[in-house]
Amino acid sequence: MQFILIAHDKAGGLPLRMSTRPAHLAYCEQEIGSRLLYAGPMLEAAGNPTGSVMIVEAADEAEAKALFAKDPYALAGLFGQTSLTGFKTVFCNGERVPV
Repeated sequence: MQFILIAHDKAGGLPLRMSTRPAHLAYCEQEIGSRLLYAGPMLEAAGNPTGSVMIVEAADEAEAKALFAKDPYALAGLFGQTSLTGFKTVFCNGERVPV
């Protein structure tokens, strides 16, 4: 099953985000790997990151929560507000995904 995490950074979190980014990227590549279907930062008007969106494939919500809880951003206390919900891809790269 797919799960989407929407995480908003705490106010003033940009320095923490930038200093933690190398560890976050390594975690995504090495620990989540192919289970990470989509990810990237949310941006404010000037183009600075203000949060994260990640979609992962996980057996259940507990596994998805565990993956996100171990992310260096989460461990560093970057996020002020998060939501996690089930997700289903219907379109990818402009094409409908067979179900």
